[in-house]
Amino acid sequence: MEYMTGPAAPTQGNILCCQCGVPIPPNPANMCVGCLRAQVDITEGIPKQGTLHFCKQCERYLQPPGTWIQCTLESRELLALCLKKIKASLSKVRLIDAGFIWTEPHSKRLKLKLTVQKEVINGAVLQQVFVVEYIVQSQMCEDCHRIEAKDFWKAVVQVRQKTLHKKTFYYLEQLILKHRLHQNTLRIKEIHDGLDFYYSSKQQAQKMVDFLQCTVPSRSKSSQRLISHDIHSNVYNYKSTFSVEIVPICKDNVVCLSPKLAQSLGNMSQICVCIRVTSTIHLIDPSTLQIAEIDGNTYWRHPFNSLFHPKQLEEFIIMDINRVQEKKKGAGAGARSNKHTLAEAWVQKTSELNTDHQYFCCTHLGHILNPGDLVLGFDLANCNLNDEFANKMNPHNIPDVVLIKKSYDRTKRQRRRNWKLRELERDREGTDTDDERQYQDFLEDLEEDEAIRKNVNIYRDVDVPVESDTDDDGPPRISLAEMLEDLHISQDATGGEGANMMT
Repeated sequence: MEYMTGPAAPTQGNILCCQCGVPIPPNPANMCVGCLRAQVDITEGIPKQGTLHFCKQCERYLQPPGTWIQCTLESRELLALCLKKIKASLSKVRLIDAGFIWTEPHSKRLKLKLTVQKEVINGAVLQQVFVVEYIVQSQMCEDCHRIEAKDFWKAVVQVRQKTLHKKTFYYLEQLILKHRLHQNTLRIKEIHDGLDFYYSSKQQAQKMVDFLQCTVPSRSKSSQRLISHDIHSNVYNYKSTFSVEIVPICKDNVVCLSPKLAQSLGNMSQICVCIRVTSTIHLIDPSTLQIAEIDGNTYWRHPFNSLFHPKQLEEFIIMDINRVQEKKKGAGAGARSNKHTLAEAWVQKTSELNTDHQYFCCTHLGHILNPGDLVLGFDLANCNLNDEFANKMNPHNIPDVVLIKKSYDRTKRQRRRNWKLRELERDREGTDTDDERQYQDFLEDLEEDEAIRKNVNIYRDVDVPVESDTDDDGPPRISLAEMLEDLHISQDATGGEGANMMT
């Protein structure tokens, strides 16, 4: 015998579709889905095709009326841009889902799959899926138009340095590349004593001037010229010029300080060697290892010049060298270098090996020099020093020779160099063999000075085989740990990785 434990759950009956007579669950329209879709199209009025404008130069899309935005393939930004094109038409339906359908990169087509809902007959809700296709058309943006024109500029930054060597400019070029300050330039022009950077706005030029003043010791001044004036709207059109002068001191220069400046730096010797130029001038006294830093403001208050040109470097051979203890500090003496070793050396010019003429000097290179080594230096004993401060010095305080750096086989260094640097794209007036020699000097400075290397992006050169970094007998080298991989990523029309869509 069976007993009922509770009321039986009522079952819902089916009804017949009013159009085709198929049994269906009841709904407000009394129609099956097929008949309902045949009667009502909720996507009516929504465009199934559209157009996107794309700039091939900067790889950006146009967002009307005049904004260009960077979007990668199948990104949320690109999806939002596509939906804004049909935003007005979508106001009558409810958007449920949206996504991209994969298309060939070269097809210049983007397909968007949309799912929408809308309330139709007698409160019935109908959901429908459809595809909107966008055609990608090429159109150059205003910024790229100005870059291509090369003459449309509002501001120029003229960087100058009154020296014969371009070491500071090569260092500055790498800093600009590392911090990507060259991306907003319309044009970069190289002339014999500096660089010119052209910009489309004064604000971008001012940003470059501020960067230069923070990275190299310099001073600047600005001027502007009126181009046009609209009397009705009171709008003035100016072209601005910023002049930046870098201090005329480079690495490996021998300088003579004024007595007042030398005293303020800790009573160091007036004859000093510039060991590097970063945001300040780094000087070392080769007779005491005392070091000092001079910023741009200090230099322009107490200016000094280099005593020699780089072409006046002479080659010496170390006949005898003795490391000495640090001399006792005088009153008010400043800090001393921990990376150098003080030494006393007897040297002889390689051009005078058939004579007995030798020179005695103190040097800060005692940690890398040994008897028989070749070293580059300046001969102060047999030269005419045409300098305001050097001519007033006591001759006994002027050294006979100042050694600058150890000499290595340049051909061997170039052959073993397994790294490279990137360069700015710029218009050159012309290059000669002297520019190549100066660039090689800069590369050797990077190998010898770790402090400068930290501010430079160095890339691995895959064309040069890897050798061991433990060769202590050869010249200084850059380890693989300090190098970056030189990646070459091709981008498609949407800014992402892949083939070039607009080719």
